[in-house]
Amino acid sequence: MMACVADFSGRLRGKGIPVAGRHERFGKGLGWTPTNIQITCFDTISDSPFGSFGDVVMKPDAETEIDVDLGDAVPREHLVLSDIHQGDGTVWPFCIRSACKAALADLEAEAGLTLFSTFEHEFMFKSEADAGFAYSLRGFRKRKAFGELFVDALVQAGMKPDTFLREYGDRQFEITVDPEAGIRSADQAVLLRELAHACADAMGEEVTFTPLSAPDGIGNGVHIHLSFRDREGRPATYDPAMPANMTAKAGAFVAGILKYLNEFVAIAAPSAISYRRLTPHRWSAAYNNLGDRDREAAVRICSLSAQTEEGKAKQFNVEFRPTDAAASPYFAIAALVRAGLQGIREGLSVPEPTREDLSLLSAEALAGRGIARLPESLGEALDNLAASETVRGWFPPGLIDVYVAHKRGELASLEGKTEDEIFAAYARAY
Repeated sequence: MMACVADFSGRLRGKGIPVAGRHERFGKGLGWTPTNIQITCFDTISDSPFGSFGDVVMKPDAETEIDVDLGDAVPREHLVLSDIHQGDGTVWPFCIRSACKAALADLEAEAGLTLFSTFEHEFMFKSEADAGFAYSLRGFRKRKAFGELFVDALVQAGMKPDTFLREYGDRQFEITVDPEAGIRSADQAVLLRELAHACADAMGEEVTFTPLSAPDGIGNGVHIHLSFRDREGRPATYDPAMPANMTAKAGAFVAGILKYLNEFVAIAAPSAISYRRLTPHRWSAAYNNLGDRDREAAVRICSLSAQTEEGKAKQFNVEFRPTDAAASPYFAIAALVRAGLQGIREGLSVPEPTREDLSLLSAEALAGRGIARLPESLGEALDNLAASETVRGWFPPGLIDVYVAHKRGELASLEGKTEDEIFAAYARAY
């Protein structure tokens, strides 16, 4: 089996260990190299403050172990997710799974809220077998065998699949699973991506979660749905008497996300091509706005089908739309929770939801409503992140600097490549 850690680029890396005696090994941990965190999605190594020195320890979390049978023709997918500790047993400051758990714990301690979330993934097959047929039965039928294998794999991994559908883009599909509390949601997202690749490999195919298929192509988003429960386990997101139908804490949480989005979006949309997707009229997000059932808003208020107030309270959620699969699910959730908690601390009011095409408004009109264009390149987004003392304060000292260096190294590895070569590189990586 494989003991894995999820890195800045959203990929799983790790070591294989014998199945026999694995739980004893989980307790002892496995040696790991600090500079491994600077391996980019292209397998280059960015500038590292650790160099060749030091050792850290992978500590597998037994609750995340999965053992998935994909059929007799291929090996089982047997793996476990890990945190990274220092030799003295304390958390390594650059472990992003631990940073995510710390953010979630602070949200519960300070605001009395437990986050429930789920990641809605879009991906594409790399073959041309089903080009066209958006949302159609014919398009679904062409990948039905894959869908059945994939959904069964998710169930074996302890997830509750919700929908599998033929999406709008050529060869594009979407998979959703039910929300989970706390860190389990990010664990699901990490495992789901790996199982998608495993199922495709088992059928002699390839899939990609690349943020954008081509300069004028369709994007693959990863939309994160967010809702809350209080300490008694009651829904704590919906209040029909409040602006935007959000409780005061939920509204402040969303306001914090939007206030600080331009400062942390490099964590949620972290590839060079992510910002080609985050443009108007791509059904992604181009501004730091709250939208009422608007699929071009950074945060979308989702529609309700429940007929009772109790049902609406259980169903009500908001959707964060800028993220893509180049992002670490752990770092993305950590940043969203830290931004939201900042909004709660500051007592922010939920913004007025937008209901129009913001690209038609002037910069002055947008600024008057507290709305700004998102960064238009990863370089710009990284500059914002590096300059933000607020975001730095959310995380252990040095974590943001190491992350920025990681991403600048990723950009450096693309220098001299043509646009087509850059898009192809991300399609291979994801």
